[in-house]
Amino acid sequence: MAVINQYKFYGKYIEAAESSTLLAPLISETIIIKSFRVTNKSASNAPTLTIKNNGFSILWTTALSTGTSVELLSLPLVVEGNTTLTYTTVGTVTDGVVIGISYLNIKKEVTV
Repeated sequence: MAVINQYKFYGKYIEAAESSTLLAPLISETIIIKSFRVTNKSASNAPTLTIKNNGFSILWTTALSTGTSVELLSLPLVVEGNTTLTYTTVGTVTDGVVIGISYLNIKKEVTV
């Protein structure tokens, strides 16, 4: 079995109050999130963001100030294979909120 490590970035632009999946590693993968940054683009936005790891709420952030970015993690976050990292936004999100995630993807591959 070989282990392959890949450093990756995932960005998501959100234009409405919604719920969706951010990352869903395969059963043979483990993701370690190093940075989770949220940026509010507009003064008319007043979003509240909730992040869940496999259904458990792990982060909440209140209304973000205009044109600011907030780093939501102070320690790395592990998302194991066959689970999901999801978000929910509520409030006014008409002019865009940007999520940026830097992570290490650890893949286990079977070599023959």
